[in-house]
Amino acid sequence: MARPPKARDKALTAYAEILRDEGERAATVDAVAARAGISKGGVLYHFPTKEELGEGLLEWFGEIAEAGLEEMREDPEGPSRHYVRTSWITSEHDDPVYRSVLRLAQASWQPAIDAIEGIHQAWGDLIRAEVGDDATAEAIILIGEGLYYHSSMPAGWAGGSFDHSVESLLDVVDRLKGLA
Repeated sequence: MARPPKARDKALTAYAEILRDEGERAATVDAVAARAGISKGGVLYHFPTKEELGEGLLEWFGEIAEAGLEEMREDPEGPSRHYVRTSWITSEHDDPVYRSVLRLAQASWQPAIDAIEGIHQAWGDLIRAEVGDDATAEAIILIGEGLYYHSSMPAGWAGGSFDHSVESLLDVVDRLKGLA
């Protein structure tokens, strides 16, 4: 895929940041233009409607999600350990996109709901295929979701960091998979 124009990237990045930080109602075309440092006309040139901004964001999310699924499939430690390990570590590039799509889903935009449900289903499918049991897969997914939730909280919330516990939780994943 050809690299989009710089103004397009700026608009999408600004849109994702506003969604993540302030929510769907704050993500107006004017706010996107101001945050991106481009004119409103520049935003509208690339995204004639707010829905098209959302569609552009979902395309970006899809690219990131597919790359992440490929990493999960190829991880020598397996999908379950990969999922738990990466649930704690959020990247500066990927996580804001995920959180912004999540904000659109929370605002009841069906394409965003479908995208979030789709990636969660894909993660679950990989883990279920590895462990061969729905309940075990669900327990592993909930460990990852708990780590992600905790990592998204402000620093110092809930008594500090689970960083030291990730290896212990990976040992639990191994026990759940029957490897320990």
